[in-house]
Amino acid sequence: MMINDVNILAIETSCDDTSVAILKNKKVLSNVVSSQKIHEIYGGVVPELASREHDRLIIPVIKKAIYDADVNLNDIHAIAYTRGPGLLGSLLVGTSFAKSLALSLGLPLIEINHMQAHILSIFIDDNPEQPKFPFIALTVSGGHTQLVLVKSFTDFVELGTTLDDAAGEAFDKSGKLMNLNYPAGPKIDELALNGNFKKFKFSKPKVNGLNFSFSGLKTNFKNFISKQPADFIENNLHDLCASLQYTIVTILIDKIINANKIHNINDFVVCGGVSANSFLRKTLKDLDHKYNIKTYVPKINYSTDNAAMIGINGYFKFINSNFGKLSDYSVSKYNI
Repeated sequence: MMINDVNILAIETSCDDTSVAILKNKKVLSNVVSSQKIHEIYGGVVPELASREHDRLIIPVIKKAIYDADVNLNDIHAIAYTRGPGLLGSLLVGTSFAKSLALSLGLPLIEINHMQAHILSIFIDDNPEQPKFPFIALTVSGGHTQLVLVKSFTDFVELGTTLDDAAGEAFDKSGKLMNLNYPAGPKIDELALNGNFKKFKFSKPKVNGLNFSFSGLKTNFKNFISKQPADFIENNLHDLCASLQYTIVTILIDKIINANKIHNINDFVVCGGVSANSFLRKTLKDLDHKYNIKTYVPKINYSTDNAAMIGINGYFKFINSNFGKLSDYSVSKYNI
């Protein structure tokens, strides 16, 4: 399909963010994200509530994205949507709407792997800081922690993954133990700025190869907190956050160094919601002069879940005529 300028309308509803973006080639014209606050009181995402909120928000979010981009539906060349992985009910809302919109407008449909989209978010807006193929990506979020060999825009090979919990979940569940609202990751990042990361030492898992594990750390942190007096958290909150954050980030950094040694690849992309963590970003910068490892991190607004990353993946698939089918169904587990 020969089109000079490709306009992609992208839909992301994999978890608790309803997002729609419109891209012109690699340039973001609009990227609207409506985060669901309803889950805060439950300390985590409630799947049924998430899907209902997506159903309520999807039309107004699409309308705002079109308005912000200053386009109309007749200017769109394809509809891209998150097929998986994610919460099945949430995915179904985005999938159903994308299919209906594509069918009514007679447009091609492009199904997107959510984790591949996180990786390719580094190429949004023709970012001047881009890795060279092949590179290795660390995708780190509330639901996933994995290392991926990226050979091209369409060729991904998983090198390692978490054997139990994700890094983001370790932040959130540990934050709940410290009476922090969900999602706890950003608040831990903020509180840790005034804490001593050497104050408390928490366990790091012994996992061979490039796999991860965070369940042991969660249990260690929970057991440690349970043995302390009632006012312990309040009196040590900053140090607890700094020490927990240091442990999680160190686990991630160690795996990047191991992957570099094993595969002799120096370019790394670190993406996903946890990549917004300021201590992780600061630590990544030290890898260049210590290990000759060059790291690339998407802009903050493209690090957490958003539809712009779905759109950039959709663009690369569009120019390669890699289209989906109306018969494609949502999948909660979708291998990279």
